[in-house]
Amino acid sequence: MNELRVIPIVGVGIVEQGDDLVDLLLSATDAQGLTLEDQDLVIITSKVVSKSEGQVVPFDGSEEHKVALVEGEARRILRRRGPLRITESHHGFVCANAGVDLSNATDGTAVLLPKDPDRSARRMQSEIKRRRGVNVAVVITDTFGRVWRNGVTDVALGSAGVKPILDLRGTTDANGRPLEATEVAIVDEIAGAANLVLGKAMGTPFALLRGLDSSYFGEGSISKDMVRSANDDLFR
Repeated sequence: MNELRVIPIVGVGIVEQGDDLVDLLLSATDAQGLTLEDQDLVIITSKVVSKSEGQVVPFDGSEEHKVALVEGEARRILRRRGPLRITESHHGFVCANAGVDLSNATDGTAVLLPKDPDRSARRMQSEIKRRRGVNVAVVITDTFGRVWRNGVTDVALGSAGVKPILDLRGTTDANGRPLEATEVAIVDEIAGAANLVLGKAMGTPFALLRGLDSSYFGEGSISKDMVRSANDDLFR
């Protein structure tokens, strides 16, 4: 069984619109004495992706404006309670307030989700390979709640170079019984593990996961592989 290491990449600082995330990542890994290797996996928080891509909008601080921002980012409103909205975002993610985020945002602004997290992950993967000649995977993460469970955890919003789902259907369990429905959300497990070293108030938007089994690397995307279609969703 492989041993996994999850390493926070420190010393990045505040990310602003137009910043080159790959340059920030590589400068920080160099300063930390880390050398990226083939089949490393880079985890990036979605907030810095949003900031670098300009997904930051003015916010006047009022509940009315917050609701307007949320509803503008939502494909569907699933539930309402006061200013809270449980939404389906334009990406197909079911989450609170369409991912509109006020934490760690500059006063007078709100941060929206990246427009296309899979595309952002692919661009970063390609640019890392161009600059350093290594094949790494990239996962972009954000913090979501879960239906009928307290607390939040990180999940994957975008990915490149790693299979989002490990499909175990057709294999057998330890007792030889066939597995009929088991599909493991690898990228969400990676996101949750990375959050243990990233934290929420440490200003550490990157982590490096090393030791992932080589069979987990490959093609796939969050939008195509992780977002359940309406036909397969018993709640729609």
